Amino acid sequence: MIPSGTNAQQASCPFSGFMQDSPMEATKGDPTGKEESPCPVSGDAGRRALDHEKKRDLLEDATDLCENGEASKPLEESAREAWRHSVRCIGRLHWQSLQVIDARSAEDTDEIFEACAEHLRQATNNGKVTPTQTVFRPWDGPEREARIWNTQLIRYAGYRLPDGSVLGDPAQVKLTELAMALGWKAPSEPGAFDVLPLIIQMGEDLAIRELSRRDILEVQIEHPEHAWLGQLKLRWHAVPAISDMILATGTEAYGCAPFNGWYMGTEIGARNFGDEKRYNLLPTVADRMGLTTSRNTLWKDHALLVLNEAVLYSFEKQGVRLVSHHQASKEFMTFRAQEEAAGRKLQADWSWIVPPLSGSTMEVFHHSFELAAQLPNLLPQRPAWETERGRKILSKFL
Repeated sequence: MIPSGTNAQQASCPFSGFMQDSPMEATKGDPTGKEESPCPVSGDAGRRALDHEKKRDLLEDATDLCENGEASKPLEESAREAWRHSVRCIGRLHWQSLQVIDARSAEDTDEIFEACAEHLRQATNNGKVTPTQTVFRPWDGPEREARIWNTQLIRYAGYRLPDGSVLGDPAQVKLTELAMALGWKAPSEPGAFDVLPLIIQMGEDLAIRELSRRDILEVQIEHPEHAWLGQLKLRWHAVPAISDMILATGTEAYGCAPFNGWYMGTEIGARNFGDEKRYNLLPTVADRMGLTTSRNTLWKDHALLVLNEAVLYSFEKQGVRLVSHHQASKEFMTFRAQEEAAGRKLQADWSWIVPPLSGSTMEVFHHSFELAAQLPNLLPQRPAWETERGRKILSKFL
């Protein structure tokens, strides 16, 4: 339910989906060399291959993701294997370091919120970001469905202004409108980096909860040579905790299982800050650098490099764990070698594995990979407000 002290306002609800940037979650190879048992949906048992791009609704898809019978592996082992199998993740070398928090006993939205706050505290680890996954109750029908409607535990609001422009993150405009319609009050002076509240569902209960600033570590972005960049007052959060994916173990499906590794620098500098449909900072940086933008588009490359230099420098200066795209590429190739040594065929989505900056300068660019995703895995999930039951829940408050 919506917590006391908030007033749900009458407003149109944004039911359509919205963009998200690719997560770089990270992972150590398997020294045991053990072979996995055949995946129930990989084709080994005569079933159709697993579609890693489909956004699933567990009401419709849970049967395809689960076998009959009891789980044959501990939750921790399945969660680590799910990360190892994540075809869009460049950072899987460290998969065995994943810390798994068992929160399956959480019974209501308050307990889910407290577990999410604890997740951030443990994952942040004073800047030494630790790969962490918190797993809530498995899917057993809509009556007790647990969901976090945000794409990540920490996301910045996007405010649509009267002239059509956006203050903040354009990728979060719809979720921001939804949160405000449910009663969330934006700061009296909205800014570009206002942290959104969590929208948490348990069954037909829906609650908005704001994270404590003490649980959110942010990095102030500056550049070692361009002092003006610090004047832009850019910042980004330290922990990329993905909260809208399904942890599918092969026997159970968990629609609420927040997961994080640590950031790769280009996720922030090239994607979050650089993309035209995100913060779109390249024109601003180019103007401050005095770059000519009329003759060709290489000014974008200059500006993009400076933004990424700033991200790497700032995270290192503030002692927050981050990996450069060059180092991530090297680690991925090490992961590939370890998988092959263990007798496993590496599966990867090339378009997501190759970093969005200087791709051809890295070894990973020059390789092709098979793409036949298998379970356990982390799979995209259909936004809750796009489902019939999600709309039904919202109708109580809007």
